[in-house]
Amino acid sequence: MSDARIYLDHAATTPLAADVLEEMQPYFSHGGYNPGSIHAEGRRARAAVDSARERIAAILHCKPKEIVFTAGGTEADNMAIIGAARAARQRGRHVVATAIEHHAVLHALRALRDEGFDITLLPVDQDGVVDPARFAEALRDDTVLASVMYANNEIGTIEPIVQLARTARERGAVFHTDAVQAAGILDLDVTALGIDTLAISAHKFYGPKGVGALYVRDATRLEPLIHGGGQERGRRSGTENVAGVVGMARALELADRARDAVNERLGRLRDLLEAKVTASIAHVRVNAKGVARLPGLSSMSFAGVDAESLLIALDLAGVAASAGSACAAGSLEASHVMAALSEASQGGTLRLSLGRGTTPEEIERVASLLPSLVASQREGAVLSV
Repeated sequence: MSDARIYLDHAATTPLAADVLEEMQPYFSHGGYNPGSIHAEGRRARAAVDSARERIAAILHCKPKEIVFTAGGTEADNMAIIGAARAARQRGRHVVATAIEHHAVLHALRALRDEGFDITLLPVDQDGVVDPARFAEALRDDTVLASVMYANNEIGTIEPIVQLARTARERGAVFHTDAVQAAGILDLDVTALGIDTLAISAHKFYGPKGVGALYVRDATRLEPLIHGGGQERGRRSGTENVAGVVGMARALELADRARDAVNERLGRLRDLLEAKVTASIAHVRVNAKGVARLPGLSSMSFAGVDAESLLIALDLAGVAASAGSACAAGSLEASHVMAALSEASQGGTLRLSLGRGTTPEEIERVASLLPSLVASQREGAVLSV
């Protein structure tokens, strides 16, 4: 058996692609000048930033001026949610979101609540899908913003955002979607999606960490969160990360070009993994299996298993994975996503997220490792009672 480690945590981050690093290299040295400078060096840096903006806009089917560069997905989500809500607070102070949003969204909403906004968090069904009818009912005359993620980062559920966005806009509310987990996997055509703001982060699609982007539809008002030199048309001050935005543009182009072929291959590998695991281990629930979900993400709940202990055992066996739960101070506390699923299995949840480099041999190895590791965990739990 191979001693090579297996990385199945691509939903957390992806490795930087070689082609992306190659395009970034000049901007770490002789090309890495300030795009705000008027000399030739600065103008070359500005040209690189403008080109990256145009390349990303082409994939999102929007105007280049509608792209705002940020330091990542968290900032992009915060900018959209807090910025849009504050800009509209004279009209209303009600915001709608789902209970399974990323913490970048939920904690931004918490900050708005501290400012006097009324926040409604919608429940989801057992597969993590928000009900469009319930969403429509939650919208009020004073609702200024709605935020629903494109695809969930823990269980992979793809939300019906086209329908939700249409409803929100008909009611006069700005519609934001956190597309961080969807970028490079799902179609990001903002015109077809009908959304007002959309957040992405480069390191989720084989780009660099520390850089992201926010699409802001023309005429959508946002109050800036960062003040200073007035970069990004006054929406996000700070000297642009030239190497980062160039790398993000290249990474998104590569991901978009290979999207269909990669999705088809990862979907097959994910299905193979789940079939082997469920055939060899009893009392396993594949989360969101009955709905549209990301092709390379598998969330499985194992009854009678401590997720943290299972992750440690996998790590020692050479497999990098993550959990759909948060571990704290020696006790296992269900994540907010798993807690929101009305019929989620009790026990530990494992998130195995596949990537471009994942092979069938790696899937076979993980599937062969899990039965004994789970059995050992369950046996230990029984003995400790």
